[in-house]
Amino acid sequence: MANKGLPGAMSDSVRLNTLFLGLTAMFVGYFLTWLPGPAAGLQIIGLEMGEWIKFLGVGVGRNWFYLPPIAMGAIVALLAAMWPNDDWRTWLTRLLAIAIALLAFPAIAAIQMEPRSEWLARLIAIGVVVVIAIGGGLIKRRDSATRWAWLTIAVFAFLGGVLPTAQYFLVRPIVEGILKQNLGIGIGVWLNLAGALLIGMMALYAIRQQANKKDSR
Repeated sequence: MANKGLPGAMSDSVRLNTLFLGLTAMFVGYFLTWLPGPAAGLQIIGLEMGEWIKFLGVGVGRNWFYLPPIAMGAIVALLAAMWPNDDWRTWLTRLLAIAIALLAFPAIAAIQMEPRSEWLARLIAIGVVVVIAIGGGLIKRRDSATRWAWLTIAVFAFLGGVLPTAQYFLVRPIVEGILKQNLGIGIGVWLNLAGALLIGMMALYAIRQQANKKDSR
């Protein structure tokens, strides 16, 4: 429903469609090329970046490449927290949020054989998404709770876009030194960043819109 009486206010449907456009860009970008290597076997997508650079000496910084699905899962779970609990689509969306976050789940072999520093943070982050998804049904839909939800969405969006992108620019020179040639920047990097920034800006806009509604009463 459009927000009447607020000049320039964006309708809920437009805002929601814009948020899903951002989520789609992040999701698609994660499965597109991030590292455009010289051969087909070196066209590394976002989903593969964390594992592929494991042996390049970048340490735990590689974990930032697992942040996009965790951020997306948290964002979807927080959106569902603002929807009615008696709608089956709300609960389906919460399950979808958990499924997206599970894209960052470490391999069983990694859990068994690698040090905890390589995978524990990811497990904890996925657990946070699960808590948000399930606990969202317990949140009372007050304006204050909704503002906190939008603010948290903005934080997750900016982290999910900026940190993996920054880590990519740190890793790329290392890979270029090994391959002894210049590498470009895959479309997946830009799609993930653009989608995340779009979501973050829409979340901040929603907070501002709520503040304007409160002031107009």
